[in-house]
Amino acid sequence: MSIVILCGLVVTLATCIPVFMQMRNHPKGLHILFFAEMWERFSYYGMRGLLIFYLTQHFLFSDSAASSQYGSYTALVYLLPLLGGFLADKYLGNRKAIAFGALLLVAGHLTMGFEGEPAKSYLNYTNQNGVSAKYELEVEGRTNSRQVFIQVGEQRCAFVPRIPVEGCYSHISEDGALVFTGLAANAPLPQIIENVDQYLGEPERSQFHLNIFFLALALIVVGVGYLKANISSIVGQLYEEKDPRRDGGFTLYYYGINLGSFWAAILCGYLGETVGWWAGFGLAGIGMLVGWLVFVRRRLLFFTAGEPQLPDHVGAPPNPEQLTKPIFGALNQEHLSYLIGLVAVLVVWFVVQADDQFLQTILTGGVIVFVAYLVYFMVKRCSMRESMELTLAFILIVMSVVFWTLFEQAGSSLNQFAERSTQLPSGNVGPLDMTVNASQIQSFNAGFILILAPVFAALWAFLDRMKRNPNTPLKFGLALVQVGLGFWVLVWGITYADDSYRVPLVFLALCYLLHTTGELCLSPVGLSMITKLSPAAIVSFMMAGWFLSGSMAQFVAGQIAKMTASDTVAGQVLNPKAALETYSDVFWNIGLWAVILGVILGTSSFYLKRLGHGKA
Repeated sequence: MSIVILCGLVVTLATCIPVFMQMRNHPKGLHILFFAEMWERFSYYGMRGLLIFYLTQHFLFSDSAASSQYGSYTALVYLLPLLGGFLADKYLGNRKAIAFGALLLVAGHLTMGFEGEPAKSYLNYTNQNGVSAKYELEVEGRTNSRQVFIQVGEQRCAFVPRIPVEGCYSHISEDGALVFTGLAANAPLPQIIENVDQYLGEPERSQFHLNIFFLALALIVVGVGYLKANISSIVGQLYEEKDPRRDGGFTLYYYGINLGSFWAAILCGYLGETVGWWAGFGLAGIGMLVGWLVFVRRRLLFFTAGEPQLPDHVGAPPNPEQLTKPIFGALNQEHLSYLIGLVAVLVVWFVVQADDQFLQTILTGGVIVFVAYLVYFMVKRCSMRESMELTLAFILIVMSVVFWTLFEQAGSSLNQFAERSTQLPSGNVGPLDMTVNASQIQSFNAGFILILAPVFAALWAFLDRMKRNPNTPLKFGLALVQVGLGFWVLVWGITYADDSYRVPLVFLALCYLLHTTGELCLSPVGLSMITKLSPAAIVSFMMAGWFLSGSMAQFVAGQIAKMTASDTVAGQVLNPKAALETYSDVFWNIGLWAVILGVILGTSSFYLKRLGHGKA
């Protein structure tokens, strides 16, 4: 029995019982949305937790290229809900948009399972006599159990960090030379190869399987675009406008999101690293398929009869007659909305593999348009009070970009830190398998939310009764300070690294704990505050700005992750000391900026809250 799975069961049972008890007092449709979104998050986070490893170890992208690719993908994931939300509001309705998006997600995740042959890396060496030879770098295992070998004559040498090992092995010296230890005197390669970079060619990748991979990413991006914003909108439709259960319903729904994320990291991460990438990605696809079945049947799978638990009017098209009216021959508005989604898949397939500059231009243009229209609206159509409230909303959006930029290092630089620079338990203690895989560390954030979300809800309620509930800008400031402190905890932990330059796991756990408490200060109040501070005529536009800011944060997060890149050979870091020093420098600096901005925002919050006129 895996200790990670056992702990996951304990956390789930301890937290889900009161959640399900409370759900009995809510509309029955909440169960459907709870489980549908739980499986959607299971599929997304299951794939996300493996993606950076898949890029660097299967396709052998450099750290810098992989971080850039990861950032572009997640930026598009947060950008496309603008399209899906628009089509749902205007034509499809939430329910049809969600069902279509879920099918795209199933197709995307299952397509990820077609991994094909891994990329191959070679050492091309020409000796002093002008004789050239090509040596393939052979790979066994994945993530923290991964090993790289090179066949030199009759000897098989391991590529390892600079630590003593038995037999033939090689490493990169301080000056960048490839040094073989234990190599036979008559071996075709010398003991030392200077300037090894000139002998390492670009890895050979299957363009066919690369195209399949990018198609899978495009399907997932557009699928999330059609599903993500719309399923959240349906939750609100289950309640009357002044129903006191509404906030509680969203809290229960938020629990479902994190329950899916929690088990995705545990199960998809386990299968992906131990069985094969295809197994982890495939399980994510199966999870989404279950979510789609739950949603389209509008009843839980173990109910086979009776009325659907999700009412017909919830998420229905705004104008059903217009939706079925022919436009071109048999093509109607519903068909056209789906066709737009398929065209979007082709566009995203191009954008997701384009140069960073292309996506940066798109996002920058979106930001300029957003800011320009916001200023225009404030000048032309707002009272002084409304302008002040929108100014505060804009400040909060900007600060949220900073927070999510750092928080979203979880899937890239922090994921690689877990694999390369963290002491991960392994082995057995009695019947328990104590092994913790690198991607399973992604479960820490969701697990902490499952445990702490009720605590924070109770804390805010208690402070509110005491008239000491922090204002919203102060909560945002606290979130920034905590995300910065999380990175400083890792810098502190680096001073306790062992001889193999690995940090005790407890420091990474503390980092995720601080990031989670920061998230609980910012995330639950963010969207709510945007709706409160925005005039009715511009609420949808401001929500679009919130999604745009999330997309920008994901893109910038990828650029920051590139700063932690290490030199690798066949995906193997051969200078762990230098890698750890790079992490220390980057984490210290981004932590410093977060803390400084958090302190500035916190100290000015007592003035900023006045802009909200009691709403913040």
